[in-house]
Amino acid sequence: MSIKDKLKNTKGFSKGQKKIAEYVLNNFDKAPFYTATKLAAEANTSESTVVRFAIELGYDGYPEMQRDMKEVARQTLTSAERLMRISDTVEMDNVLMSVMKSDIMSIKETMNMIDNDVFNTVVDKLSSAKRIYILGIRSSFSVALYMSIYFKLIFDDVNLVGMPGAADIFEEIISITEQDAFIGITFPRYSKRTVHAMDIAKNSGAYTVAITDSLEAPITEVAHNVLVARSGLTGFVDSLTAPFSVVNALIAACGIKKDKQLMTKLQNMERIWDEHSIYTIEKKKKNEK
Repeated sequence: MSIKDKLKNTKGFSKGQKKIAEYVLNNFDKAPFYTATKLAAEANTSESTVVRFAIELGYDGYPEMQRDMKEVARQTLTSAERLMRISDTVEMDNVLMSVMKSDIMSIKETMNMIDNDVFNTVVDKLSSAKRIYILGIRSSFSVALYMSIYFKLIFDDVNLVGMPGAADIFEEIISITEQDAFIGITFPRYSKRTVHAMDIAKNSGAYTVAITDSLEAPITEVAHNVLVARSGLTGFVDSLTAPFSVVNALIAACGIKKDKQLMTKLQNMERIWDEHSIYTIEKKKKNEK
């Protein structure tokens, strides 16, 4: 049952709880961003009533209820509306700590939600694939690009789909087969093109894995396996800290799985980097000549 459905089911609510439910439902564009104290003041009730109400709804406390409300807000509010609400509820002096705490919470939630057996299955399937296709659109492209850079060191044939100037994404995956794997990365508001591309890949017999924020995300319907990575709402955009952490884990696990092949590539790359002075050396200390 969604948070909105829970709030609409007022049977058994106290007078104060009904005030909270009514206020949240009528102000869902801003209520998810309020602290318990602020919500209590706006609903003309007490903070303790807000906390007890969250527990009554089945949450461990108000922070968990607030995260549930934010999840709904992420999927319904525009970026401009998000920015306006964040600007209204977060003091400028607290932005740094607020964002970092939200990122920490996203990683903790991801650790609790991700299935280690599924993760290991994904690693095995990717390691045995002939070719790997990776797709992420808009902000998810950054995660896809990062993954592709390191996957190209580990695997022989990695294709980052949707590069600027490339062919249409559907043309790029036209040759995908049952020997291949397709990784689709998408977060609210979910990309239809990523979902459609994965659907094509799955219908072609390829192994498909989704990296997304929820098992309820649209892309999960066309994925063989799903890796859940929470993308916390920290401003007018979603935080990708947890998704990058999951991708780091995939890179590490696949690297261990293909360690001999990776070692050879890394040794060759180190030689090339040295020969062409790719990296700058550490700055000398002032007292060194």
